[in-house]
Amino acid sequence: MVARSVVVRLHTGLHLRPAALFVQEAGKFNSEITIERNGKKADAKSIMGVMSLAVGQGSEVVLTAEGEDERDAIEALVRFLSSDI
Repeated sequence: MVARSVVVRLHTGLHLRPAALFVQEAGKFNSEITIERNGKKADAKSIMGVMSLAVGQGSEVVLTAEGEDERDAIEALVRFLSSDI
């Protein structure tokens, strides 16, 4: 299992299109991936789950992945959340 904390730098946070792109990126990996904010967890491959966290720019989240490609998954998702799209 790999876990990593990251501050979201996305201009709009994880709302609408960025959330869909985040879920799409998470879906590329076989590992089970969760995203956590303020003690609430969601499946990173679920658009409804990700949207329910209301992650805005500057929010700190914890990504956790468990599986064969867990390290690659965390690195890719941290890069995504750290970008400014």
